[in-house]
Amino acid sequence: MLSNEVDVYRQAEVRAKHLAITDPLTNLFNRRAVKEKTAELSTRASRRGKSAAFLMIDLDGFKKINDLYGHDSGDQLLREVADRMRDTVPPSSVLSRLGGDEFGICMVFEPEFPETVDRVAEDLIEILARPITIGDTDHSITASIGIARPEMDCDSIDMLIRRADIALYAAKKNGRNGFCWFENGMEVELRTRNSLEADIRAAIPNDEFVPYFEQQIDLRTGELAGFEMLARWVSPLRGLISPDEFIPVAEDTGMIGDLSLSIIRKAMLEAKGWDPKLTISVNISPVQLKDPWLAQKIVKLLVETGFPASRLEVEITESSLFKNLSLAQSIVGSLKNQGIKIALDDFGTGYSSLSHLRALPFDRIKIDRSFVSTMLENSESAAIVSAIAGLGSSLSVPITAEGIEQQDIIDKLRELGCTKGQGWFYGQPMSIDNVRKMLAERNMLIVKKSANIAERAEATSAVQEFRNDSRAIG
Repeated sequence: MLSNEVDVYRQAEVRAKHLAITDPLTNLFNRRAVKEKTAELSTRASRRGKSAAFLMIDLDGFKKINDLYGHDSGDQLLREVADRMRDTVPPSSVLSRLGGDEFGICMVFEPEFPETVDRVAEDLIEILARPITIGDTDHSITASIGIARPEMDCDSIDMLIRRADIALYAAKKNGRNGFCWFENGMEVELRTRNSLEADIRAAIPNDEFVPYFEQQIDLRTGELAGFEMLARWVSPLRGLISPDEFIPVAEDTGMIGDLSLSIIRKAMLEAKGWDPKLTISVNISPVQLKDPWLAQKIVKLLVETGFPASRLEVEITESSLFKNLSLAQSIVGSLKNQGIKIALDDFGTGYSSLSHLRALPFDRIKIDRSFVSTMLENSESAAIVSAIAGLGSSLSVPITAEGIEQQDIIDKLRELGCTKGQGWFYGQPMSIDNVRKMLAERNMLIVKKSANIAERAEATSAVQEFRNDSRAIG
């Protein structure tokens, strides 16, 4: 009787210990156990004259599947991923689920043959990219992998895992669905990036992001037709910062929506005091185009600022349409119902698909600056510009050419029928103060002493109509 009780106690103790170190969903080691198990394997490998590598794996596209199909489907997918990993890595490896869709693997290899680890990483990427069937649906994901190995200055398992995580960030930055080994420069780069992210997060509520304006010219008359709004960061610590530096970080961290709308609001408030014939064009990030409430947010800005919808043009890049065409159609339709113009930006650099022009009612096509600026010396660029201009003419959609840098290009664009142009030939992007000064010199500023009651009533009516339209769509 006593021996039976002892056996039951021991079994319960073994089970409790197993549960304490195991992820219940995948039956891999959990985050709590991975450091100890990796240290044990690394020590054994070192005694035998071998080395250990730690692979940090993140699933690209898992969140979307989890959101669209529910957590049960997500859990099934994670279990399948774990099974595929078990079948792919060497038998002695330590496999762990670190949390969410992130996994860790420690494997042993001969120090002089690191390509062994490369092959395992390549096999993992290939096997995880194969469709996973859940119910009646095939799901596809990819994997990004960061790899680190102990070096002379890597004196702990914590540092080894951190370096694999840094290499994982580099793999994602390089386009995902690939792997990257840790290099010393990566840590400095990541520290710089994290500092930039923290500064952006603080800069948004501090109103450090401001609109700059690039002139858009009517090519037929040479007159100013409006401006394209561009984002700039005026940092008290960093100075004036180009969007190439902060936009990618804002997109990766989900801050782009708040950042963009704050700048658009400032542009609307400023442009409200310009000559009514002047328009403003604003760029929408592909990340923002995933927001089903984007149209409502833009219309809300129009109401709050009193800026007329008819003077606003929203620019959407062609490549962003492939993410979710049906949602883009809904957003574009809602914006157009309010009188907002929609432009297809950077046409020619993406898929240049006629199906997009049929699926979405664009009011304008913009030719990318890379073709316009080289069209006089590059025959391919000239052919692309000519083809897009001809397409616009046949569809009765006006064309704007970006990147104009010399008079000869203007003459050629006029011949092709392009209606608007912009570029450094007309001057570099300007701050609010410089635009105001230029417009004042041209007598193109208006001053309103009091709000126009009719405009407010019209704006309020537009919002109510939009809400009704949204309910009907929903």
